[in-house]
Amino acid sequence: MKARISLVLAAVVLTVGAVQAKPLSRIIAEMGLSPQDFEVLSAASTALLTSGAPSVGQERAWTNDATGSKGTVRIAAVQGNCVSLQHSVEPGGEEQNRQIRTRRCKDASGNWLLTP
Repeated sequence: MKARISLVLAAVVLTVGAVQAKPLSRIIAEMGLSPQDFEVLSAASTALLTSGAPSVGQERAWTNDATGSKGTVRIAAVQGNCVSLQHSVEPGGEEQNRQIRTRRCKDASGNWLLTP
């Protein structure tokens, strides 16, 4: 009976968490980044991950001259075929630094995919 209650509670928590999750496009917009900024940030992340075996502390800077946004991406953790990335961004040339965390995992084809 306790196991059944635990499973039901876990299902409710997972469902509520899924409902409250924001789409990536909304998170990007709320950070003040344009879709083009995200493309540049993503390209920097991919370049960092494909330049050899990823290790904690490796970092790459990026700049979008069209919008004035800039930032850095740093490998925060490596677990198996997945990495946690810490992004420090300055949207549209703002002085305020904002932090974003993402996770990418390498698929069977060798591509680094953005994952939850």
